[in-house]
Amino acid sequence: ELISCLQSKLQRLWEERELVLSDVQECSKQGEELEAMVRAICKPNEFERYMMFIGDLEKVVSLLLCLSTRLARVQNAMRRIDGNTDAEEKQSLAERHKLLSRQREDAKDLKENLDRRERVVSGILAKYLTDQQLQDYRRFVQVKTSLLIEQKDLEEQIKFFEEQLEHLEQSIP
Repeated sequence: ELISCLQSKLQRLWEERELVLSDVQECSKQGEELEAMVRAICKPNEFERYMMFIGDLEKVVSLLLCLSTRLARVQNAMRRIDGNTDAEEKQSLAERHKLLSRQREDAKDLKENLDRRERVVSGILAKYLTDQQLQDYRRFVQVKTSLLIEQKDLEEQIKFFEEQLEHLEQSIP
């Protein structure tokens, strides 16, 4: 029964992932259209700033999500520490936690820098775009970020349930 429930949950997550991937493709098309428009109306250096911002947006958001996920796993492992856990493992977890916490703080600084750059790019685009086009650009940035987060979250859930299913299947004689 439990295996069937996990398989059903996985099936729903896989279907949801397909929908998100479809949304990602649609967002990519919008991004390509926006890129072509920005290339046509902006100066080359302004277009380069725009392209660097869009490229870094995905990298920084992905980095933050990855570090947060890894940090959460280490924190979960630290909560499972008991009297039987050897000192070496405790030390290793504490060091990994410290390192990941520092890295996540650095990534947050990168995100703040990226937010400042977004305001600069927005200011550049405001000189060329209509109010509606500027709103479309801002919506694109928001949707792109949201889809990255949603996609990563789904991948983590799928991975978790696949591991649970595998452990369960191995435990049954």
